[in-house]
Amino acid sequence: MDALDLARWQFGVTTVYHFLFVPLTIGLGIFVAGLQTAWHRTGKEHYLRLTKFFGKLFLINFAMGVVTGIVQEFQFGMNWSEYSTFVGDVFGAPLAMEALLAFFMESTFLGLWIFGWERLPKKVHLACIWAAAIGSNLSAYFILAANAWMKHPVGYEVVDGKARMTDLWAVLTNSTAIAQVPHVIAAAFVVAGGFVLAVCGYQLLKTHAGMWRGAARAALVMTAIAGAVVAGTGDMSAKLMYEQQPMKLASAESLERDTAGAPFSVVPGLEIPSLLSFLSTNDPNATVQGTEDLQRRFEQQFGPGDYRPDQAVVFWSFRIMIVFGLATVGLSVLGLWLTRRKRPFPSWLSRAMLLALPLPLLAVIAGWLLSEIGRQPWTVAGELLTASSVSPGVSLAEVATSLTIFTLLYGGLAVAEVVLLARHVRQGAEERDPVPAAEQREPSLMY
Repeated sequence: MDALDLARWQFGVTTVYHFLFVPLTIGLGIFVAGLQTAWHRTGKEHYLRLTKFFGKLFLINFAMGVVTGIVQEFQFGMNWSEYSTFVGDVFGAPLAMEALLAFFMESTFLGLWIFGWERLPKKVHLACIWAAAIGSNLSAYFILAANAWMKHPVGYEVVDGKARMTDLWAVLTNSTAIAQVPHVIAAAFVVAGGFVLAVCGYQLLKTHAGMWRGAARAALVMTAIAGAVVAGTGDMSAKLMYEQQPMKLASAESLERDTAGAPFSVVPGLEIPSLLSFLSTNDPNATVQGTEDLQRRFEQQFGPGDYRPDQAVVFWSFRIMIVFGLATVGLSVLGLWLTRRKRPFPSWLSRAMLLALPLPLLAVIAGWLLSEIGRQPWTVAGELLTASSVSPGVSLAEVATSLTIFTLLYGGLAVAEVVLLARHVRQGAEERDPVPAAEQREPSLMY
């Protein structure tokens, strides 16, 4: 094992860990804003309790996401200086927009929301949480646009061995980004919906309070709708993958040779004829390129080397993403049917809802592995190999030291996160968040 291998492990481990918090922040912010909007419009006390309850869970997760995200920027300079040198002029623009526009918007209005209870007019306070939630989604857009450029670079030219941006608008409206952004954000709403379902399922096993039923129903609706968007945008991404990343598509299906009417492999040995060709092009007879034939072409185009990603990881991460994602959405649809017309939640359904916490998280992690490992051996497709991206002056011992420190640090943060979230969930909303007396006596004073 060399410094490159450890650097890849470090970036993968820290990014997966950070990615646990990102989708939950994106989706839960909108959910909390929706709860506060319901309280603002109806004045019903339980909406306020739910807003503050899930708002605190959102804040814990947001803080952990910020802390773990800082390490990402450090790694670009520490372990990937050659990559940073090549992509800096292009990559820096969307990252700067994310920090200066989206993150500052998100953090500023979130601070106003935290300290604005009973200080800001009610409408202004509501606007703050919506601005913070919108900022989270804008932040995701800029980050995903930068990531999409690595898979399908556009709007640039290479000058003196460095990528120079020629068209910012082309970078921000990259076709890969247009497909990837709604797919990832919708997946974030599935994760957030699953988190809320798990919390509500736990509470419903303790009490049959109507507010938990209402929150669970809202989460079921959010998860089901977001799941439909994930499926639709996933289909769009598959068609772009056929055009822009054929090696990833072939690896995801373990397709070795160019095949007309290519089958879709459910699992090894079980195939659906012509389905892969249809999903990729809407033509069941279209030819899909295979890994071995692509390897030969890439060697002719780029020179000697292995241009195939880890076949097993890409193949199985694709299936884990689909199975666990469908299981979460299926649970939400089933829950909506069983609880229609104000029917109570069966106890078995409340227990099943606890699975809505790990399943979508595992699905999005698998999706990330498919996306990023499937791009290998490139950091920037067709332009910069991963082996040429690592910092030349960093030794194996230095990377091993930083990997050990980050692993221990992240392990401690994981314990803190779980303890804080579990403690707050166990205490519940009624005991923790009584309605302020001033709001009970004179709600009109909040305007």
